[in-house]
Amino acid sequence: MITKLDQMFDALKSKPKRRLVAAFANDSHTIGAISGAVDKGIVEATLVGDIDTIKKVCAAEKIDFTKFKLVQEADEMKAAEKAVELINAGEGNLLMKGLVTSDKYMRAILNKEKGLMPNSNAILSHVTVIETPNYPKLLIVSDVAIIPAPDLKQKIAITNYVIQTAHALGNMNPKVALIAATEQMSLGMPACVDAAILSKMADRGQIKGALVDGPLALDVAVDKESCEIKKLKSPVAGDADCMVFPNIESGNVFFKTNTKLCNAELGAVVFGAKVPAVLTSRGDSEKTKLYSIALAAMIAK
Repeated sequence: MITKLDQMFDALKSKPKRRLVAAFANDSHTIGAISGAVDKGIVEATLVGDIDTIKKVCAAEKIDFTKFKLVQEADEMKAAEKAVELINAGEGNLLMKGLVTSDKYMRAILNKEKGLMPNSNAILSHVTVIETPNYPKLLIVSDVAIIPAPDLKQKIAITNYVIQTAHALGNMNPKVALIAATEQMSLGMPACVDAAILSKMADRGQIKGALVDGPLALDVAVDKESCEIKKLKSPVAGDADCMVFPNIESGNVFFKTNTKLCNAELGAVVFGAKVPAVLTSRGDSEKTKLYSIALAAMIAK
C-alpha cells in the first residue's frame, strides 16, 4: 500500500540527489535503509564505520557494498566526528546516525570547534512526521526528543521548524496547533501563556507561512466534533497539520503512543544544524530510517 509518507519518494524524483554521510553505519537497519534510498535515487551515500563489519552486513543482507563510498573508522565517537568532518568539507548535505549512541552523535554535532552548529544562537530541535491510520493527513510534531522544557525563544524556533517541514512537504499554509492541557487561557499554565504569545506573534506576521493558534488541547486540535461540542471557533482547531508540544514529556508520550499503539509510521529529522540530521533510535525499523532519510532529503538545501 502506498502511504502518504511514500509520496516523498515521488516528489524527490524531480530534485537533485542529496549526499548522505552516515555516522558509524555498522548495522543492518541503517545500511538497509540507506541502500533503499540509493536504489530509489534519493541519495548518494558515504558510510563511516568499520569497513569489514559493513561488508559482512552487506553480504548477509545481499546488498552490493560498492554502491556506497566507505570510510574506515572503527571507534563510534571518532566515526561520528569523521562524519561531521566530511559534512563540513562539503562532501555531504545531510547527516545520519548509525549505530552510534545519541549522546555521542549529538556531541559531534554540537562540538564548538568542529561541529555543525551555524552559530552560538542556533537551536536544535527534533521534528517528527507521523502517519497514523486514525487521522486523515500527516501530522508534523515537535519537540519529542531534544529540548526538555523549551522556553519561549525555543518554541518560536520549534514553530518555525514545523512550518518549514510542512512547506517542504508541499503544504504552504499549514495549520499549527500550540498544545496545552486546555484551550482556555490559564495564567497558571506556562504552556497557555506561551501559546497565546506565539499566536499573537503569528497574527502580527512575526511568525510567517502558517495559521497558528493556541492554546489548544489535543482533542480540539484534531477532532472537529470536540470543537463543535465546546463551541470553539478557530482556523486551526479540528484540522491541525502541525502540533507544537509544551515539553518533551507530552511530545514523547504522544509520539510513542502513536507508534506503539496506533500502528503509525514516521520519519524524523533534527533541525538547527548546518544540514538536516537524521536522528532515529538504534532500534528503529529500516522503514522508519528510510522515511527519515527521505524527509531529510526533502528539507536539505
